[in-house]
Amino acid sequence: MSDYLLSVLLGIVEGLTEFLPVSSTAHLRISEALFHIDLANGYWKVYSIVIQLGAIACLPVYFWHRIRAFLSTFPKGERGDRTPLTHPLGLTAVAFVITAIPSFLLTKMIGKHLENLSIIGWSLVIGGVLMWIVDAMNAKSEAAGPGNTGGRIHTWKMEDMSLGQAGWIGFCQIFSGVFPGTSRSMSTIAGGQIAGISRSAALEFSFFLSIPTMAAATLYTLYKSVLGKGENPIGVSQMTPHQWVVLAIGFVVSFIVAYGAVAWFLAWVRKHGFAPFAVYRIVMGALVLAWTSGVLH
Repeated sequence: MSDYLLSVLLGIVEGLTEFLPVSSTAHLRISEALFHIDLANGYWKVYSIVIQLGAIACLPVYFWHRIRAFLSTFPKGERGDRTPLTHPLGLTAVAFVITAIPSFLLTKMIGKHLENLSIIGWSLVIGGVLMWIVDAMNAKSEAAGPGNTGGRIHTWKMEDMSLGQAGWIGFCQIFSGVFPGTSRSMSTIAGGQIAGISRSAALEFSFFLSIPTMAAATLYTLYKSVLGKGENPIGVSQMTPHQWVVLAIGFVVSFIVAYGAVAWFLAWVRKHGFAPFAVYRIVMGALVLAWTSGVLH
């Protein structure tokens, strides 16, 4: 298979899975194993970071109108009842800080487990079961809608989230960094639902939180790789024109596919639950565990 076609396929995988609650890390590692990509090669490590940046770049574009509205109403909000900390932008910043500090301190542990397919398999299964249970618990309240005051859900819009809810979601997202395969969006969505936030509001907050969280994580990893501060570094001056083209293809494909995935996922969640994604996670995790144990060899 040519590097160009491989880049298109990996870009599609990244774009489809980055913001769905199925773990892009798991799918990239599985794809890399299937295509026999040498993860000891510094170039392919940089490549996986670059296509992740491509997916992340679609969020500011897709949510530009929402971001602009939030910026124009900061710090008091649309109703004038918010503070710098409880405004949606402040809540995003709080959750980011709570996630970022422990994740940075646990960088070595995260790197050690990042390519472990057994951990990825178990994380997919356990996360799928948790997501299914939480979504089922909230299904009745979701069906009743915002007018229902006796259900588990009491926060229907991102603008109405509390500081405590944002902090809790930030804490939940730490697990996705420590255990690859957990999925940042799954942690954010399930954590939000546990805290009484609706599916759509938890999903939107997941997208907004992904912007600083994933941008910081990927740019830091890219910085270490390119400047030779990480394992198997590759300098920009060492890359050939062919490698630059492969990177560009992956970035563009990931951006386009991720943009479509975000639009589709938002529309889906407004009408359906997360159960199909939970089932997919469980099945995929079971297959990964069977593969690593030799059952599928």
